[in-house]
Amino acid sequence: MKTTMIVAKNRIVKTIVLAAAFGLALAGLAPRGSIVRAQEAANAGVAPQVIEISAKKYEFSPSQITLKQGVPVILRLTSTDRTHGFLSRALKVDTDIFPGKSTDIAVTPATAGTFMVICDHYCGTGHGNMKMKVTVVQ
Repeated sequence: MKTTMIVAKNRIVKTIVLAAAFGLALAGLAPRGSIVRAQEAANAGVAPQVIEISAKKYEFSPSQITLKQGVPVILRLTSTDRTHGFLSRALKVDTDIFPGKSTDIAVTPATAGTFMVICDHYCGTGHGNMKMKVTVVQ
């Protein structure tokens, strides 16, 4: 009887250890958001560059920026007049910019190229021309 209990305890301990190891392995494989990557860079002593971008009727300022592939940055978005959108599928960014409020978006470009950011909130007759060019270099 005593031997059976010891064997059962050993099996339980082995099962718990195996489950913990499996959980840690899965956690290491799980995708992480860009905010987490930017935070990890900050924790590593490398503060990500902050790029200030202002939105107002029909334009983003600056109208173009250059980023480095694989290097995390923080885009600090503000609006001076109304709610605007900030959408770039290539950069995996889709957010709203509210007037009087700053919105920080962490971006780590994965692919080199030239991409467009558009305002996806209708803001008047010039809305279709509200774009910003993002160039990602290697």
